[in-house]
Amino acid sequence: MQFSILQKFSSLLLLRFAFQSLGVVFGDLGTSPLYVFYNTFPHGIADPEDVVGALSLIIYSLTLIPLIKYVFVVCRANDSGQGGTFALYSLLCRHAKVKTIPNQHRTDEELTTYSRSTFHEQSHAAKTKKWLEGHASRKNALLLLVLVGTCMVIGDGILTPAISVLSAAGGIKVNSPKMNNDYVILVAVVILVGLFSMQHYGTDKVGWLFAPIVLLWFLLIGGIGIFNIWKYDSSVLRAFSPVYIYRYFKRNGREGWTSLGGIMLSITGTEALFADLAHFPVSAVQIAFTTVVFPCLLLAYSGQAAFLVVHHDNNETVTQAFYRSIPDRIYWPVFVVATLAAIVASQATISATFSIIKQALALGCFPRVKVVHTSKKFLGQIYIPDINWILMILCIAVTAGFKNQSQIGNAYGTAVVVVMLATTLLMTLIMILVWRCHWILVVIFTGLSLVVECTYFSAVLFKVDQGGWVPLVIAAAFLLIMYVWHYGSLKRYEFEMHSKVSMAWLLGLGPSLGLVRVPGVGLVYTELASGVPHIFSHFITNLPAIHSVVIFVCVKYLPVYTVPEEERFLVKRIGPKNFHMFRCVARYGYKDLHKKDDDFEKKLFDNLFMFVRLEAMMEGCSDSDEYSVYGQQTEKSREILLNNNGNTSPSFGDLTMSTVDAIVPVRSPVNASNTVSSQMSNHTEMDELEFMNNCRDAGVVHILGNTVVRARRDSRFYKKIAVDYIYAFLRKVCREHSVIFNVPHESLLNVGQIFYV
Repeated sequence: MQFSILQKFSSLLLLRFAFQSLGVVFGDLGTSPLYVFYNTFPHGIADPEDVVGALSLIIYSLTLIPLIKYVFVVCRANDSGQGGTFALYSLLCRHAKVKTIPNQHRTDEELTTYSRSTFHEQSHAAKTKKWLEGHASRKNALLLLVLVGTCMVIGDGILTPAISVLSAAGGIKVNSPKMNNDYVILVAVVILVGLFSMQHYGTDKVGWLFAPIVLLWFLLIGGIGIFNIWKYDSSVLRAFSPVYIYRYFKRNGREGWTSLGGIMLSITGTEALFADLAHFPVSAVQIAFTTVVFPCLLLAYSGQAAFLVVHHDNNETVTQAFYRSIPDRIYWPVFVVATLAAIVASQATISATFSIIKQALALGCFPRVKVVHTSKKFLGQIYIPDINWILMILCIAVTAGFKNQSQIGNAYGTAVVVVMLATTLLMTLIMILVWRCHWILVVIFTGLSLVVECTYFSAVLFKVDQGGWVPLVIAAAFLLIMYVWHYGSLKRYEFEMHSKVSMAWLLGLGPSLGLVRVPGVGLVYTELASGVPHIFSHFITNLPAIHSVVIFVCVKYLPVYTVPEEERFLVKRIGPKNFHMFRCVARYGYKDLHKKDDDFEKKLFDNLFMFVRLEAMMEGCSDSDEYSVYGQQTEKSREILLNNNGNTSPSFGDLTMSTVDAIVPVRSPVNASNTVSSQMSNHTEMDELEFMNNCRDAGVVHILGNTVVRARRDSRFYKKIAVDYIYAFLRKVCREHSVIFNVPHESLLNVGQIFYV
C-alpha cells in the first residue's frame, strides 16, 4: 500500500515537471510553425504535390532530430541536469585530460560531484583517451569545436527573438494587407526592447505563466491543424510515406535541395531544448515531447499543408500561411497567444545564452562579466547585463536591417545546423569515453546524424549570401574574443607556473621573510593552486614589511556542475609553523556563484582555524603510508570533535592535512565544536589560534596582482596583435578581480607587474 502511494506521488511529480518543462524547454521549437512554410516556398508554390513533399520532409526531420537524437539520446548526456556544449565538454574533461589550463589537482577528483567512469586499458575508450591526450593540437581542436558551438548558440540568442517576434507581429498585417511593413517592424522592435528590458527581473516572477501559455499554444495549433485537415484536404496525411520526399527532390532538383534551408527551421529550438534542460528530469522532458509537443507539431504542419494544397496559387496566402489558415472566429485570440508564445520562446533562448556564457566564463573561455542571480530558489536563473544589451542591439539591428522573415530564416538555419554538427561530434566522444557504448552503436548514431545534418548544412550554404552570413559574422566575432581570452589566460598561467618561487628560497629567508612582520592578515590572490606565485617575491623585494599571517588564496573553477559547500575549501600550510603562511584553494563548479559578501572571508578563516586544530591533534602520528595515516586520523578527529562539542557551529568545509608536496582532503563534520577538549589541545595550538585571531582583528589586507601581459619582441605579428591589442583591450574592459571578490578599496593593495609571454 505504502509503495503504491509513493509510486503515485512520484508519477504526479513527474507529470508536474513535464508540464513545467513545456514553458522552459519547448517554447522555441513550438513557434516554428509561424515561419516554416514561408521560408520553404519564398517564391510561391508551383505544384500542390510540393506541399506534400515538404510536409514529408518536416515529419521525418522532426522524428529523426528532436525526437530520436535529442530527446532520447543527447538529453541523457546531461551533466547533473545541465545541458549545452560546455556541459558535454565538462563531462569529457573529467574522463580525459583534455582541459587546456592544467590547474587540477588529484584531490579534485575525490569530490562527490566529480563523477566519472573507469575503463580497461585495451578498450576503445582507453585508446580514444590516449589519442586525445597525446597532442596539444587535439585538445585545442576540441576546445575550438566547443567554442564554435557556443558562439552559434549566442547567434541563436540573437536570431530567435528576431524571427519569432517578427513572425508573430506579422499577424496584424493579415487583415490589413495595405498596411506598410514598417509598422510590423516597429511593433516587433517595441516588443523586443520590452523583452530585453525586463530581463533583470528574471523569469522567477513570471515563469509560472510560461507553461500554461505554451500548453495553450500547442493545444491551439494542434486543434487548428485537425480542423484544417478535416476542412481542406485530408489526403495530405499520405506525407507520412517517405516516397514523397524522393518525388519532391526528383521534381524540383537544385531548387528543392536549397528549400531544405526552410525545412530546417522546423527543428530550430532543438539545441535550446538541450541547453535549457536545467533541473528537469530527462523522463519529464521525454513525456512532454512525446505526448504534447510532437503530436501537436505534426498536426499543425499537416493542417497548414492541407490549407496550402487548396490555396497554393495565391502567393500572399503562402507568405502568411499560418495566420491565413486560422478560422476567423478565433483569429485575434490566437494572435495574442502566438505573440505571447514568441516572447516565451525568445526568453528561453536568451536564458540559454546567459547560461552558456556563465559556463564559458567559469572554464576560462570568456572575459569576466557581471553575473546576477535572479532567483533565490533556482541556481540556474541568471542575468548578465552586458551580454543582455549586446544581444538587444544586435537583435534589433537584424530585425530592422533585414525587414523580412526569409533572410532572417536563412541566417537562423545556418546557426542551428552548425550547433547540431558540433553536438554530434561531441556526442561521439561522450558515447565512447563516458557511456562506453559498443563501436557499432557509435557508428550508427554518428553516421545517421552526420548524413542528415550535413545534408541540411549543404543546403544552407547556398543561402550564405541571402542572410546566412549573419550568424557566421557574429560567431566569428565572439569566437575571436573567446579564443584570444583563453589563449591570453593560458599563457599568463603558464608564465606564473614557470616563474613561481622555490621553497628553498622561501625557507632561506627565515620566519621573518627578511622583512618586518606587521600585525594583520595578508590575503594574496593567485591563480596557482600549488607553489608560491612570482608576484609574492616581487612584493617582498619592493616593500619593507609583510603581514604576520599570509594566506595565498586561489579561486578555481572545476569541470563539474557544482562543488558542495562542505567540500569547497582546501587548506595547507606552507613552510614551518613559525612562518605563519597558508594556502587556501576555493573550488567552484561552473554553475556556482562566487558570493559578493563577507561570507567567503568568514568561511575561509573558519576553515583555516579548523585546519590548525586538526593539525595539532595529528602531531606525533607517523606511518609509512602518509595517506592512510591521515585517513585514519580523520576518523579519530571526527569522533573527538563530535564527542567534545559544546557550542556547535556551521560546517567548516573540506580541510586538508598535508606535507609540502601533497594535499589530502579531510572532510569535517557537519556540526563541529568551536573548541577542542583541553586534553587534546596544547599550548602551541592555542597560542597560534590566539595569534591568528589577533592578526585578523588587526586588519585583513587583500593583495591582488595587477599584471600586464605583453608578447615577447621575437613573437609573430599575429601573436602581438592578439596579446598586445585584443587581449589587452578585453582585460581593460572586463571586470576587475577586486570587484568580483568584493574587496573594499581601503583594504586593497595592487601589485603591478609585466609578464612577457
